Amino acid sequence: MKSTFHLAGYQGGASILTAALTTLARRLDDSSVGTPHLLTDVTAIGESAASLFASVEKGERHIGYMASGYLSARVPELAVLDLPFSVQERATALAALDGDAGTMLRDAVARQSGFHVLAFWDNGFRHISNAVRPLRSPSDCEGLVIRTLDSALYRDALDAIGFKALTTDVKDLIRVVQDGTVQAQENPLTNLLSFDLWQHHPHVSLSGHFFGVLLLVCPSAWYARLNATQRDELQAAVNEATTQQRKAAAAQDATALERLRSLGVQVVMPASMDLAAMREATAAVRQRYLDRLPARLVQAYLNAEPLDHATP
Repeated sequence: MKSTFHLAGYQGGASILTAALTTLARRLDDSSVGTPHLLTDVTAIGESAASLFASVEKGERHIGYMASGYLSARVPELAVLDLPFSVQERATALAALDGDAGTMLRDAVARQSGFHVLAFWDNGFRHISNAVRPLRSPSDCEGLVIRTLDSALYRDALDAIGFKALTTDVKDLIRVVQDGTVQAQENPLTNLLSFDLWQHHPHVSLSGHFFGVLLLVCPSAWYARLNATQRDELQAAVNEATTQQRKAAAAQDATALERLRSLGVQVVMPASMDLAAMREATAAVRQRYLDRLPARLVQAYLNAEPLDHATP
C-alpha cells in the first residue's frame, strides 16, 4: 500500500499557485512517490502561512510553496532575490535560477534549514495599491502604513521610500486592508483580484519594486528517504508544474491589469512615476544587503560584476 504525502498552499482557488500545486498533485497521483493529499489553502481552515512553512519543515506536510522573503532571516543568501528595483526582466531572473544562481541558493537553503528546494516559481512583480491617493514619488508615500510580508529587507526598503511598513500573515491581509489598519499594501497584481483588495484600494502604482520568487519546498529528511526512481518521478512532475506556473504568472500580469482597469481602479503607469527617486531612496538599503552577499551569487543572479567589497 502506498504511503500518503501531503501538499498544501496558502491561497484560494483562483490563484495560479493553487493551479500549479493541483497540477503537481495530479501528476504524482500514479507515481511511486505515494498517494498525494492536497490542501489548497491552509488559511481557509484557520491556519497561518507561517504554520504551513513550519509543518513542511517538520515533515508533517511534504510539499508547499513560500515566498523567499519568509526564509531570508535564516538563509541570508536569499536576500539576492529581494534587492529593490534590481530585476527588470522575469525571463532573465528565472533563467538564472535554473542555472548557477539556483544551485547556490538550493545549497544555502539546505545548509541553513530543514527544506529542500524543488523549484523556483514566479510570484510576479510586486506593485503598490492604496486607499488614499495616486502614488507617483516618495513624497506621495510619506507616512502611509503599508502591509508587507515578514521580511526585514522588504520592511527596510519600503520604510526608505517613505512608508511605515507593517508585517502581517497572509490570513490577516484582507482584514487589515478592510478595517484600515493599513492604507497601502504591496503584492503582485493578481493578488489584488484574488483577495478582492481592489474593492478597498482604488489606486495602484506599477512600481515593480520587487520581483517575487517562490520556493517550492519539501522536507530535507523526507526527500533523503526517497529512492532514485521516486526522486526522478517527483522532479518530472515538479518540472511540468513549474512550466505551467511560470507561463500563467507572466500571462496574468497583463490580464490582471486589464481587469483592474475595468473595475475602475486608477492605475499609475511606470512612465508617470518618479521611479528614479524611489530607486535612489532605497539605494542604501540595497547596498547594505549587497555587502553581505557572496559576489558569485550576485553575479550569477543579477548578471552583475563581482563587488570588491562583497563576501568571496
